[in-house]
Parts: sequence; structure tokens; C-alpha cells
Amino acid sequence: MAESDAQHQPKHPRHIAIIMDGNGRWANARGLPRTVGHQRGAEAVRRTVEASIDLGIGYLTLFGFSSENWKRPKMEVLDLMGLLRRYLKSEIVELHEKGVRFRVIGDRVRLDSDIVKLIEQAERLTKENSRLVLTIALSYGGRDEIVSTSRRLAELVAEGALKPDQINEQMFGEALETADIPDPDLLIRTSGEKRISNFMLWQCAYSEYVFLPTLWPDFGKDQLSEAIDEFCQRDRRFGAAVG
Repeated sequence: MAESDAQHQPKHPRHIAIIMDGNGRWANARGLPRTVGHQRGAEAVRRTVEASIDLGIGYLTLFGFSSENWKRPKMEVLDLMGLLRRYLKSEIVELHEKGVRFRVIGDRVRLDSDIVKLIEQAERLTKENSRLVLTIALSYGGRDEIVSTSRRLAELVAEGALKPDQINEQMFGEALETADIPDPDLLIRTSGEKRISNFMLWQCAYSEYVFLPTLWPDFGKDQLSEAIDEFCQRDRRFGAAVG
């Protein structure tokens, strides 16, 4: 990106991505089952979506379930899938009424067929909405997305439909699941952990990172505003020289 382009980037983030971390620790600190932490985390999702609408955010991407999360205890995974079902059944109509477009990225093969059907129904219902684009990353891993995209491009080369020297950053980005949305301006992680855990590795190459100590079930408009305020104080140069 040219220096002049960087200088004219909007200060307010257009796209915010969030790694929602801390449900289990929130529950453990209160002597409650982890399931309760996940339930409270779902409430935080609702608050964050509403806050994003109020604050004029155009795109919100939430890391709901990683490809590595399948390694968690079976009962916890079942509880999370049950919570996902309830969310898809109870929240989508309201999201639609608020003008939110709902979409999912990630490997749907490992999801139960009824969940995939609910996702497809939600995406169809809300596809024309534009007030906020809400993307949920489910069974998602950044490395897996890059590998899968590379494999698809390699297949095109093998078929003779694409030449290797035609592959560039723009083409690669347009082959990702997130091709129809801008890259995140701001990546937030809750719970005090300071890593991105295989989330949107390609897309977050130039994102600003904000790590908050707040556990996800306690996250809401105040914390979102705090992260945005910090973002607005950053000098985003995209590799351009200082001064």
C-alpha cells in the first residue's frame, strides 16, 4: 500500500475481528461449570453485535470455534455445538430485523448436518443486509485456510486454467473465504492472552492488535469502545517511512 493511501486510511476501524477468550476461566473463577461460561459468552456476543451497530462498525468477525477446539473434551464440544444450535435458532431473525448479514467461514465438513443447514438458512435469509456484516469463524484455522487456498490454486495450475506466474497477493486474497469483506483493521483478544492463535493469519497482516484483560463474558460496549480508542491513537503506516 502506498504512503499516500496509508495517510488517507479512516481512523475509525471499518472491520473489527475478535478472539473471544476467557469463558472457561470466567466460570472457574466463580466455581461454575464451563458450560455456564460459554452461555455468558453468547450473551457477550449479543452485546458486542449491538455495540458494533451503535458504533457504526461495518464488519465484525468473531472467532467462535477453532479447528484446534475439536481436541477439547467431548462433552464440552457437545455443549458448544448445542449452544451454537440455540444461537442459530433464536438470534438470526433478530439479526435480520436489525439489518445484519450473517455469514460463516471455516470447515463445515466436521459440523453436524443440522448445524450446516441452519447456517445455510441464516446466510440465505440475511444475504441482502448491509448494516453490519457479522462473520463467525467455526471449525476455522488460519493455516488450514492458507493450505486449502493454495491447494485450489495448484489444482487450477495442474488443469492448465492458471499459470504459476499469474498467482500474486491479490489473486490469493480473492481466493480466501473472506474475499468479499475487507481485511480487519483491528484485532481484539480478550482474557489477557497475547497471541492470535491461528486466526486470520493472512488477513491480519496489517491489523492493529489490542489485547484486553477482560474475560469474554464480561465484554461489552465499554471494552469495545476502549479498544477502538486505542486503535484511533495508532499511526498506521503500512510499511511507509516515518515523517
